[in-house]
Amino acid sequence: MVEARPASAPGARRIIVTGGAGFIGSAVIRHLIGETGHRVLNIDKLTYAANLRSLDGVADDGRYEFLRADICDGPAMAAAFAAFRPDTVMHLAAESHVDRSIDSPAAFVETNIVGTATLLDSALGYWRALDAPARERFRFHHVSTDEVFGSLDATGLFDETTAYDPRSPYSASKASSDHLVRAWRHTYGLPTVISNCSNNYGPYHFPEKLIPLMIIKGLAGEPLPVYGSGRNVRDWLYVEDHARALVAVAERGRPGEAYMIGGRAERTNLAVVEAICDLLDGMAPPLADGRPRRGLIDFVSDRPGHDFRYAIDPAKIEREMGWTPAHDFDSGLRATVDWYLRNRDWWTPILAGTYGGERLGAATSATTKG
Repeated sequence: MVEARPASAPGARRIIVTGGAGFIGSAVIRHLIGETGHRVLNIDKLTYAANLRSLDGVADDGRYEFLRADICDGPAMAAAFAAFRPDTVMHLAAESHVDRSIDSPAAFVETNIVGTATLLDSALGYWRALDAPARERFRFHHVSTDEVFGSLDATGLFDETTAYDPRSPYSASKASSDHLVRAWRHTYGLPTVISNCSNNYGPYHFPEKLIPLMIIKGLAGEPLPVYGSGRNVRDWLYVEDHARALVAVAERGRPGEAYMIGGRAERTNLAVVEAICDLLDGMAPPLADGRPRRGLIDFVSDRPGHDFRYAIDPAKIEREMGWTPAHDFDSGLRATVDWYLRNRDWWTPILAGTYGGERLGAATSATTKG
């Protein structure tokens, strides 16, 4: 049951975080409870990639509450708003893995599009009933991805003026949700802000994603599958740096604005995997046959429609909010490998239960003949 309680300190906010048991959402909540005076209601459906153990360090704090609910459930969302009385929403709940969207796009349409529209509608009804000062203070912060902008060639950067050009079911669903947020702002006046981030990595990352999957397989001495030639490029951002940026946007973002959040850390997928291999060789027990882990790299058939390159220009948030990443890629990756080495009790139950390391997203592209 959600209880309306006073905020814990002058100036403290009451923040709903959707998807707070996920990778980025849990990092946001750990930062909010550990580094601010804000009160948090975590709303999460607890689908396969959610893990309440990621919040063990803050779950007993008196400023934290949890509600298991689906953002597609309008009455449940309206009730949560009425009971908790937020002045800020940080909307992170989403289906997020491109490979899974290739196999099962309907789930992405339901959560990312229908769920966002439902949450916006609940927020709008709640916001309209507030008094004028509370309406002025309220923010709806929608957290999105750089993938909505499509694929870059070898040069150029995404910024806040880049046109949308999504290429996968996942990115199309997130682009749709971005457009809905802007529509609720333009049509109804709801004070919304949007942030688009580059690829995150760090502790508590569900092991279907590239970096944790390569760490875990590399530890086990299993083949390390790299799509295509491994030359696809991503801009990497340490999740705790992203959490700080998101809180800054939620607190200080201007309604109607968008903010790009990136790590200025472009790497090819192959370079990322090779760096993980080298770190494991130095930090973990050697393989049984004594060979370097780079020998485990296995080039496999590419992902259908695999975007070549993403890269973000974060100059706006750096300039307006003074945010910069505290971790470069090398230090962040070392910290990530170290965390997985020390926290096997977090990820081994996942491998035994909801995900065993198998390949996802190998469905034949709709444009493939034969």
